[in-house]
Amino acid sequence: MAVAIGALIAPLVEAPAASAAPRADEVRHPVDHVDPLIGSAGGGNTYPGANLPFGMIAWSPTSTTGDQTNTAAANGYSYDTTRVRGFSLTHVNGAGCHPGAAGDVPIMPFVGEVDSSPTADTKDQKYAATFSHDNEKAEPGHYRVGLDSGAAADLAVSERAGVADFSFPRDAPARLLFRTSNSLNGSENAHIEIDRERHKVTGWVLTGAFCGRRANGGENNRKTYYRLYFSASFDRAFSTVGTWENDRLSPGATTADGGEGYLTGADRAGRGSGGYVGFDTTRDNDVRMRLGISYVSLAGAEANLRAEIAPRASVADVASAGRAAWDRRLRAIRVSGGSEPRRTAFYTALYHALQQPNLISDTDGRYPGMDGTPHRVERGQTAQYSNFSGWDQYRAQVQLLALLQPRVAGDFAQSLFNFARQNGGVWDRWVHISGATHVMTGDPSAATLATFYAMGVRNFDAKGAFDSLYRQATVPHPDSLSDKGCPGQCEGQRPGLAQYLESGYAAQDACHCWGGAAETLEDSVADDALARWARLLGRGKEADELGARGGYWRNVFNPEATGTAGYSQARNRDGSWVTPFDPASDRGFAQGSAATYTWMVPQDVQGLADAMGGREKAAARLDGFFHKPDGSWSVRGGDPLRYDPTNEPGIHAPWLYNALGQPWKTQETVRQIVANVYGTGPKGLPGNDDLGTMSAWYVFAALGLYPQAPGRAEALLTGPLFPRAVVAPAGSRHALTIDAPDASDTDFYVHAVRVNGKPHDTSWLDGSFIRQGGSLSFDLADRPDTTWATDPGRLPH
Repeated sequence: MAVAIGALIAPLVEAPAASAAPRADEVRHPVDHVDPLIGSAGGGNTYPGANLPFGMIAWSPTSTTGDQTNTAAANGYSYDTTRVRGFSLTHVNGAGCHPGAAGDVPIMPFVGEVDSSPTADTKDQKYAATFSHDNEKAEPGHYRVGLDSGAAADLAVSERAGVADFSFPRDAPARLLFRTSNSLNGSENAHIEIDRERHKVTGWVLTGAFCGRRANGGENNRKTYYRLYFSASFDRAFSTVGTWENDRLSPGATTADGGEGYLTGADRAGRGSGGYVGFDTTRDNDVRMRLGISYVSLAGAEANLRAEIAPRASVADVASAGRAAWDRRLRAIRVSGGSEPRRTAFYTALYHALQQPNLISDTDGRYPGMDGTPHRVERGQTAQYSNFSGWDQYRAQVQLLALLQPRVAGDFAQSLFNFARQNGGVWDRWVHISGATHVMTGDPSAATLATFYAMGVRNFDAKGAFDSLYRQATVPHPDSLSDKGCPGQCEGQRPGLAQYLESGYAAQDACHCWGGAAETLEDSVADDALARWARLLGRGKEADELGARGGYWRNVFNPEATGTAGYSQARNRDGSWVTPFDPASDRGFAQGSAATYTWMVPQDVQGLADAMGGREKAAARLDGFFHKPDGSWSVRGGDPLRYDPTNEPGIHAPWLYNALGQPWKTQETVRQIVANVYGTGPKGLPGNDDLGTMSAWYVFAALGLYPQAPGRAEALLTGPLFPRAVVAPAGSRHALTIDAPDASDTDFYVHAVRVNGKPHDTSWLDGSFIRQGGSLSFDLADRPDTTWATDPGRLPH
């Protein structure tokens, strides 16, 4: 047992970075400060179940509000809904589509006789159960809950497998339901097989359909793109077995097949298949189940289980190993000081940020390709990862991944390149398992891989990946003229590329995209990032070409949009502006208003300021973005003319003051958001966590750093939240130590900075410091210093 549990931890252990001697008040075990329930209400769409960093399995409740074809929240769990219909094996953190993704194979402990088809229980009245949060405990790698029915579930996981103890009352029938077809978005087909002699239940679900119900092009993603296999074995014989298909119950049967489809309501209700097993609990009311999963094969699921969990390992054993694995990953950042609520908010944010990408390769290196066939990881690649919410993650989460887990970042880069080669050279914007979902807009893969390379990640085929992304950005693909899936899931990854290259912007009336202005701004960011990557690769011609395209944002900036103030605005192919124009409108944009998108030029803030009439005028405009006309703060969202912390296009905006020569306003704005928008408790996130993006924002804000722009390693500075933080990247001997001894709720204004002991008079750090580490020291006070880092010649650019 010791060997197998050690094997479970081994893949997660990397050489620690060198660091200074710890302070007495340094957090010793970050895992003690994680609350997985943060973000599980209020639209955060996190889930509380058991997982490991970047793991394949995520075992968590599926809740119900009385509709078997729907859930209370995008990830299947809402803190405010205390009725569950099973514990599902796969989840994606913070996805915005409802239902989100996965939630495969809910397994439900049921007290009572199964005398009707659970699929026919379309309102979840009989085969679901309520619970109290008093009987629920969520910890990293471990989840347990007692149900009001008298049953309980105690779950712990490795990377690709898990162990569960299901307990039942001694005086009532004990049954375990396998709802094989009941994935969050439905399924095309499912299969279950019960082996009474070997005490096993195996099967699979054929599913996909991420964002399949969205009005914005939902029909484009009502499709299958992966199969999840599972193998579950038990510590005792089955007292009874049975299966069901649709409304037909078959007691004694051992196989069943059938999917639910991908629609909702009456079109899906009452469809699907599954099976159940029963136990005699008169002498022992605790049933142990060991389970492995795989996206490749049933044999792969069983091999994963054998490799990761010893035959006699208990839930406590696996939970302990998982806790240690999480603690080691979280120790990549060790903070000192700060209140307990701040520590909890910080380490839970780091926990959420390190849940993705997710393993999809088995222990033997095999994984499902985007071409529908199995593949094996490339030479030098440790694992194949997936779940890429590109439009969200490229702004903060990928930078944190590159900083803290560079080897995982490199494997992820190679994974995305592998998928692109299997997908006809197309890099998809939102990859779920082995599916190209096309969700959102822009070319986030270009921005992501360029960022990885800039931050020093090298363990991937950088030349091959760049060549492929350059081709996608310069050679029109037939799909670029398709309107399939538009606006939210447009098939073309560089939609309307020929017109874009001809006009210098995506025309609203001919772009085949989700908003011409948004597409132009997104592609400008991506092209600037590719240009910087090209320069690092010594590709001067491509760098010049792409660098010029990084300035195409100017072609959708109308200096007279409202008569007195310029805004980004969509244009038609003939060059005319799309009218009528309203800065509060999302016409021409994707999940954001013109007022928000106007600031989405992180690669050229000085150019944007010039277009607005100079830095002073731009700063005054930015003041109005964060404040109401009466001067009060407006940073919680809900006003399309002002900052929205719940969605990505404007989340970099608080740091723009640094480039405008007023860094003290960045300091007070960031602290206002940290203190009042984020917090603890189920509603502690401002909105969808979007695969760790919003959590990564908080981690950077708390450290006093923020990525300057995609494709760069430079960081912008603000006042840190903690008196000290040591950032120790996995596998590196170089640590980054951040000291701010006066940091407090009132002292967050920067008066001086020292880098490696020397005075530093700019509000940004060179990328070499981020890559190589060193010491960063802040002098903070309770009043702004309007002279520090304001030299016009030394502002971020």
